[in-house]
Amino acid sequence: MWSTSAVPVTVHELRRAQRADGPAAVLAIGTANPATCVTQAEYADFYCRVTNSEHVAGIKDKLDTLCQSVSGSEKRFFHLTEEMINADPEFVDSASPSLDARLEIAAEAVPELAASAAAKAIDKWGRPVADITHLIVTTNSAAHAPSADVRLTSLLGLRPTVRRTMIHLNGCSAGAAALRLAKDLAENNRGARVLVACVELTLLSFRGPDCPHSVVCQALFGDGAGAVIVGADAMHPVELPMFEMVSVSQTLIPGTEHVITMQLTEHGLDGNIDTKELVPLAADNIKQCLSDALEPLGLKDVDWNNLFWVVHPGGSILDHIERALRLKQGKLAASRRVLRESGNMLGSTLMFVLDEEHRRMEEEGDGADWGVMIGFGPGFTIETMVLHSPECRKKN
Repeated sequence: MWSTSAVPVTVHELRRAQRADGPAAVLAIGTANPATCVTQAEYADFYCRVTNSEHVAGIKDKLDTLCQSVSGSEKRFFHLTEEMINADPEFVDSASPSLDARLEIAAEAVPELAASAAAKAIDKWGRPVADITHLIVTTNSAAHAPSADVRLTSLLGLRPTVRRTMIHLNGCSAGAAALRLAKDLAENNRGARVLVACVELTLLSFRGPDCPHSVVCQALFGDGAGAVIVGADAMHPVELPMFEMVSVSQTLIPGTEHVITMQLTEHGLDGNIDTKELVPLAADNIKQCLSDALEPLGLKDVDWNNLFWVVHPGGSILDHIERALRLKQGKLAASRRVLRESGNMLGSTLMFVLDEEHRRMEEEGDGADWGVMIGFGPGFTIETMVLHSPECRKKN
């Protein structure tokens, strides 16, 4: 009960005091990849050798075509090595259960790679690790409880009172979904500093050429982790916002549940990506999603070339979006460079692109005040975040 001598405080006043004054902002970004790197030119030979499929007609030629022309990548990084595959031959045998063996490796590898990216973000941030109040971890590569968030808390030395959230199986939209949640947490908890870690390992989905979509997936995806620290009301001069997170939206395209599917099976992570349907869906719906996100902010009839762009790079999806919006050459350069240098790392890719876009704006100058971040995932879902270039960044 309240003391009779105390000044009455209403719930509304308490709630207002709990909220931040300003918008959430990206305060630091860190990225990491495993040590093993395989070029796209070498991958078909590597894959056929480790899966003992040199004799399968057409597999090497199909992989070569996908790796060198369709994917848009030059190299990818992997935690799974040839030695691991030789030690666990069930990884390439679709008749042998392998989920337990895969998850055992992932249980250690997922938080360790996430910690590598998070440590870089914390170092750039400049404040003590104990100041992290919330932790969001997202991955398609784990299925344990306690999960990667608990192990990551220990590896980084976070406080035991840090508020943890795990997100599983959000596909390529995982990073965008986690950042959407981080924005809400930062703005609704005064002083909150949210560490978002998105980590993806293909070891759960690696398999032999047992079906066409399996071969397609082997040519497209790689491993990586991205970490972002999000907070509102930056403490200058230690914290310097990189991007203000103005608004978020999520659009589910009706009748598209079949376009991207994922499920854990006794043979690992399985699913399907209908690239022929997915790419046009993204291009056909992107304008409406952008208009729905920007118009409530008073940004109507926007020239898309006056924005900066942070787009998940799903190979040819970039070409279709570029044509649909009539973007000038170079507007999607950050997405294309990440895809070229690291491949499609599912949900973590968007954090690599965000980091690359910031680098380009700092070193080369974009001139745009407003931008958008776009992620794609199962549903078929389009995640959109409107970003703003902070005044403090432009003055430095």
